[in-house]
Amino acid sequence: MFTHIMVGTNDIARSKKFYDAVFAVLNIPPAEIDTRGRITYGKHGDRFIVTPPLDGKPATAANGGTIGLKADTPAMADAWHKAGVENGGQAIENPPGVRQTPVGPLYLAYLRDPDGNKLCIACKVPE
Repeated sequence: MFTHIMVGTNDIARSKKFYDAVFAVLNIPPAEIDTRGRITYGKHGDRFIVTPPLDGKPATAANGGTIGLKADTPAMADAWHKAGVENGGQAIENPPGVRQTPVGPLYLAYLRDPDGNKLCIACKVPE
């Protein structure tokens, strides 16, 4: 359904530190800053791009928006959350753990990246 997800940043170096750390936990290699000042992460043809806004105005987080990522295990979700907090992210909502959802129980953790974008990591609860 998606070709890519792109979020804005006001500090590409700060964002690179954060996203390199949280994506490393998901076995996604670090990104390089390209000639347009963007960083791009990829896995299985999916792309996540962080960029300074092209219009030159400050980047702002989407109010009400959440970017959902997939973890293989609850331990991976915990490591992702820890890496994010240790690299400039902010823990938000409840601590990582199991939540009942319309699709059944999921292990979820939430962060805001250094620019305020809301991220969620999710995995199915092992039976």
